[in-house]
Amino acid sequence: MSTAVFHAPDEGSGEPLTVSVATPKPLAREAANEPAASTSTPATASTAVPRPGLDWRALWMRVLPPVMGLGLLWLVWFVATLKGGPFPTPGATWDAAVQLFAHPFYRNGPNDQGIGWNILNSLQRVALGFGLAAAVGIPLGFIIGRFEFASRMLSPLISLLKPVSPLAWLPIGLLVFKSANPAAIWTIFICSIWPMVVNTAVGVQRVPQDYLNVARVLRLSEWKLMTRILFPAVLPYMLTGVRLSVGTAWLVIVAAEMLTGGVGIGFWVWDEWNNLNVQHIIIAIFVIGIVGLMLEWLLMALAKRFSFDD
Repeated sequence: MSTAVFHAPDEGSGEPLTVSVATPKPLAREAANEPAASTSTPATASTAVPRPGLDWRALWMRVLPPVMGLGLLWLVWFVATLKGGPFPTPGATWDAAVQLFAHPFYRNGPNDQGIGWNILNSLQRVALGFGLAAAVGIPLGFIIGRFEFASRMLSPLISLLKPVSPLAWLPIGLLVFKSANPAAIWTIFICSIWPMVVNTAVGVQRVPQDYLNVARVLRLSEWKLMTRILFPAVLPYMLTGVRLSVGTAWLVIVAAEMLTGGVGIGFWVWDEWNNLNVQHIIIAIFVIGIVGLMLEWLLMALAKRFSFDD
């Protein structure tokens, strides 16, 4: 910064006028010492979001407990069969499973078919019986939950018939249908209908009264009330009943097929017992459990898909 002093020509006695003049800085030296600031920032620098890393602890907690449970089961099984006996060892059962599933869809006659055909036939019966139960049980649950008169009339009958053992219904089916296959489907139907009826009715009864008041103000018809208000609110309860019913249906089919015969996983278990093939019985137990678990997972995924909870 430099300063210059000037005197006005007309005013000799006036005070001098002082003007400050800025001295230019050496730009070259500053440029050499300080880098020039960038006027533009890359777009990715401000918008990039750090990706969360893999939660190894959560993954470990999901994988380790089931593996330890299966390992404990294998250890108990192995120790129990160390001294031999009629019960097969885990290794012998594994070898039998490998041979069994090498050809799961063979046919050597009406009563000698692979385990794949037996599973498919059982699933077909379960689908028919469960489908009929859903077609009857869910609307019946809506009616019981919606109308008090129907609830008072049908609730005692449901409470009376629901605890009846599945095998008690099988002779009624054989008497009415005169055939084993329809009797098994009937048994699945009558045993799997109750969870859907009860859970759907409870869901309808727990719908907030404000919803019904709004429908009354809007003068909605009973059909619109059912489809637009009650159905979305009752859906979680209904899906819970469906999950319970499909587990019951898969449980009942094994017992029904043991008595009715034909082709199915229950009949296959009983036939292997008659042949004293304990290895195949143990394999069938695992197969029944795995199929039931897969059905449960499928319905759980369906329930999450249609859940309205945020």
